[in-house]
Amino acid sequence: MAIGTALSTLESARFIGLRVCDGDDVVYLQRSPTSIRQYRCRLLPREICTPQSIFHCAGASLESKPCTKTSKSLILVKSLFGSSKEEFVSCGSIKSHSLPLGTLLTSKTPDVLTSPLVGEDRIGVLLLNLGGPETLEDVQPFLYNLFSDPDIIRLPRLFRFLQKPLAQFISVARAPKSKEGYASIGGGSPLRQITDAQAEELRKALCAKNVPAKVYVGMRYWHPFTEEAIEEIKRDGITKLVVLPLYPQFSISTSGSSLRLLESIFREDEYLVNMQHTVIPSWYQREGYIKAMGDLIEKELKKFNRPEEVVIFFSAHGVPLAYVEEAGDPYKAEMEECVDLIMEELEKRNIRNAFTLAYQSRVGPVEWLKPYTDDTIIDLGKKGVKSLLAVPISFVSEHIETLEEIDVEYKELALESGIENWGRVPALGCEPTFISDLADAVIESLPYVGAMAVSNLEARQSLVPLGSVEELLAAYDTQRRELPPPVTVWEWGWTKSAETWNGRAAMLAVLVLLVLEVTTGEGFLHQWGILPLFR
Repeated sequence: MAIGTALSTLESARFIGLRVCDGDDVVYLQRSPTSIRQYRCRLLPREICTPQSIFHCAGASLESKPCTKTSKSLILVKSLFGSSKEEFVSCGSIKSHSLPLGTLLTSKTPDVLTSPLVGEDRIGVLLLNLGGPETLEDVQPFLYNLFSDPDIIRLPRLFRFLQKPLAQFISVARAPKSKEGYASIGGGSPLRQITDAQAEELRKALCAKNVPAKVYVGMRYWHPFTEEAIEEIKRDGITKLVVLPLYPQFSISTSGSSLRLLESIFREDEYLVNMQHTVIPSWYQREGYIKAMGDLIEKELKKFNRPEEVVIFFSAHGVPLAYVEEAGDPYKAEMEECVDLIMEELEKRNIRNAFTLAYQSRVGPVEWLKPYTDDTIIDLGKKGVKSLLAVPISFVSEHIETLEEIDVEYKELALESGIENWGRVPALGCEPTFISDLADAVIESLPYVGAMAVSNLEARQSLVPLGSVEELLAAYDTQRRELPPPVTVWEWGWTKSAETWNGRAAMLAVLVLLVLEVTTGEGFLHQWGILPLFR
């Protein structure tokens, strides 16, 4: 079949994959809900192949089979959509479903892992998370670290030297208000304690599945910092590393920010450049995760007098709209698909409640993903909804966004809006099904680690193994230094930000002139007769 004919065939179908011969190459075409993905393949030497294993790549799932070729058994899949992405998978045929980039969907992991995957290697798992202040004294320095990140506040290149002084000013100004929030939840964020517990439970789960591994925690903006975790990984002599962000859905503002940091750390260290690694960028589609979320929702629904009348309210952390529309962040699409998958799981249990999705935690003058959580709660109250179950869909640990923003602020808003019955699904934490599924995800990713040995020079040129830090950034975050900022301080030119700040400056100037007119009795308004003259 010609490629043109294959494309026409895919346009009339959904989630269909075709394998098309094109000369000496094989072209894989995969249709998603929004686009058709195309991959050109060529065969690579047998010695790289891991037989009888299941691999997943962008937009396709391929199952390895014993190769009929005498010298070739691995397919190199290269995206034809402009990125420099290359993926290594064992030879096989495409199945009829589509996966987002790097997502390891299957939860069917062998009970006993074969020796080639572990061998004498020292396996490490790095859990990535945001971090949070553990005491009230930590709040201001935590905010300083947050606002020192150029991805949070982006200044014009000419004023980059002001990044840290500005971060110091904002952190000092916002610290009192933030301390009130943390004081209301016990004096600090429980995020580190919960993440440490998740790391320990994950280690136990991996051990129970015959995969001895050390699990590390790296926070982006507070202790233990990612840099600290990397130093520990080096001291322990880890040879194969699986990077697992604790964000179910991928966003360039969360997982992407942590991957940027890892990229800079890796490039500066010879040990890390040569260490084999892979990244699981998102895992919201995994059966274990979906089942765990379904279990928690079903349990909380039973606490209502009329469970069938409860509206399930998915509240996700928001991101600036420009991240999605301008930078190509897949977060919104993955979040919506995640909600659909959870509701499909609930339908299997005969739970068919109404549901909605909204986005919380917006800051700054720029537009964020809509609908906003607070606006949606008010609208639901006006529509007569009396029972609401909040589901923190983008959080796997309790922290200030769940314990204070949802449990206090949004609950109060709901009651004021006429909603009489309020409930909230807890974050997954160390829920056994969830932890076991994360362990399966790690095990399933191991065949990717070191899929191709590369030289030190090649690694620095982004020729890195499948699912690596640089590869994912190349796919999701090509303009590393040009991301639209969540909080716009100022911008040059005729922009929405400029209009906002110019309008505020004009209003302030008018207010100052009015005060001077009234207090002095002189000025343009008096001269024009609008205000009476007095001596």
